[in-house]
Amino acid sequence: MTFYETPSDAIRNVPDALLLDFGGVIFETKKDPAGKRILAERVRGRLAATGIELPLDSLERSLAAGLTALKHWKHAQSRRIAPAELAPREIVGDFLVSDLPDAARALLIAEASDVLVDVTTTLSSHAVRPGILDLLDLADARGIPVGIVSNAHSGRSHREVLARHGLDERFVVQCYSDEVGLRKPHPGIIALAAEACGTTADRCWYVGDTQDRDVVAGRRAGVGAVILTRSHHTDAPPFAVAERADAVYDTPEGLVGALRAAIADPAGPTPPAGAEPTCTAGPTPPGGSGRPDAGATCTTTPELHSDPRHAADPAAVDRIGVVVQGRGRALLIDHGGVISSSTPDPALLREFCAWLARLVAPPRADTAEPALDAAEVARLIERARDAHRAFKHAIVRRHAKREDPLIEADPVEFWRDWFGSSLSERRRAVLTAEAHDIMARYGRAKSRRTLRDGVRQLLEACRAEAVPVVVVSNTLSGRAVREVCAEHGIAGLVAASVCSDEVGLRKPDAALVHEALRIARADPAQSVFLGDKPQNDAVAARRAGIAERVLVRGGSTADADLADALASGLATRVLDHPGDLVALIRSIPAVPVS
Repeated sequence: MTFYETPSDAIRNVPDALLLDFGGVIFETKKDPAGKRILAERVRGRLAATGIELPLDSLERSLAAGLTALKHWKHAQSRRIAPAELAPREIVGDFLVSDLPDAARALLIAEASDVLVDVTTTLSSHAVRPGILDLLDLADARGIPVGIVSNAHSGRSHREVLARHGLDERFVVQCYSDEVGLRKPHPGIIALAAEACGTTADRCWYVGDTQDRDVVAGRRAGVGAVILTRSHHTDAPPFAVAERADAVYDTPEGLVGALRAAIADPAGPTPPAGAEPTCTAGPTPPGGSGRPDAGATCTTTPELHSDPRHAADPAAVDRIGVVVQGRGRALLIDHGGVISSSTPDPALLREFCAWLARLVAPPRADTAEPALDAAEVARLIERARDAHRAFKHAIVRRHAKREDPLIEADPVEFWRDWFGSSLSERRRAVLTAEAHDIMARYGRAKSRRTLRDGVRQLLEACRAEAVPVVVVSNTLSGRAVREVCAEHGIAGLVAASVCSDEVGLRKPDAALVHEALRIARADPAQSVFLGDKPQNDAVAARRAGIAERVLVRGGSTADADLADALASGLATRVLDHPGDLVALIRSIPAVPVS
């Protein structure tokens, strides 16, 4: 609530939008002394599903070492001009569990999104900071949109924390580094949030809690004012930072007072023409000049990563799926049409369309943007689905002709480029930031999923026979796949899910099958793949050397096509129900894994 020096004139101008950091601004985070132990216990439980037993103490030490290394990496990124965020699979595989045995590492990489949710929820608690609710109420009353701009290894977990505190509907946009691929102090993440709020960075207040990330990012983006709310990070930057904030407050309560004062005196003082901006508040780091580096300002939104959840380097995407080690058995199983059947639910889809229309609605009443109702959203979704089908056909043709990788589309491409191609740049900015969350919601809304008869019987037989089960799915939302399995009550019977949107490749590319075999420590000659699509499931399984390539009726493939696959040898069996596979699973001799 206290200015540490006289605030600069910048905060006397009413902002077009407020952009807030998550931790240290909206929430105070507090480390749980037992957090690393709890995290280790959760990771150990995931590994136990495939029979991988690791000592809890050594697992905790490994995770602690990984978290320390990751902290050093984050500090180093704050010195870079345009840092990108790590993909979840990189964070888990290259930092958190890099020294674990190969199969354990492969499993945790496949489940990286859920592992990182565990990291967030076990290591720290979150409490809403004093003044935040008043700030949001004041902004609402004055028609000032509010967005979130946060470095996050799990934007999904941040969204869940907001929902638990009833704050998930209070923001125009949530921009998380893992979802947009840019990491502060990269100015692009601020520029994106400003555009989503219907303005530009120079007309926003940006509020953070760190000097090396937030103040520097704000200056590079050219925001109207950079403000800090003090946290345990504020006065201890990892290195000297020349840039300074316009004001520093003990808590967000001081920010409420500053905004009220600006509203009461909206004109504010006008600096002389050509005057340099001055940063006169906040702690002065050793060697700091007290002035922002004019050459560091950047207001141009850079090109975003198409999908920051998997590595940009194609070799890195495939690196854990090319060598199979182990001699055990495994069941690899497709999800849609095999584990669950889907039934279109118009009411559920209408509800989703209405929600999406609200998400991209103009942030201010005076915004001259055409209305977008639920019916128009539904039409645009159909256009995006048509574009996705064309994309899939095109990559299959290129693969057949030139053996190009069978890449998967990503949520940003689907929502920003296909769904939003005719929408305003502001709406496309919202879709860019929110694409991953939108896709997970859409994956649950486009149809209702029902567990197929015999699936539970099959999975329980695998558990009894010590046969690991790995889901191998082409999907635009691996998160939705896991959530459906959890709702069916079978998540505890599945070791891991290898999903195309997270790997970056789709069946019939064999990379997904190789990764699943590596997780299960399985011999392809001793393993079974159960799918419903000959040209996706059976082809991928055959390329990976799977001995039993089984197709099940009742999915999306006509019986005649299934019969053709069987006659050609592409499939080895065709079954009526998933449960019919139990006898085959029991007949495969058990071989101890290495």
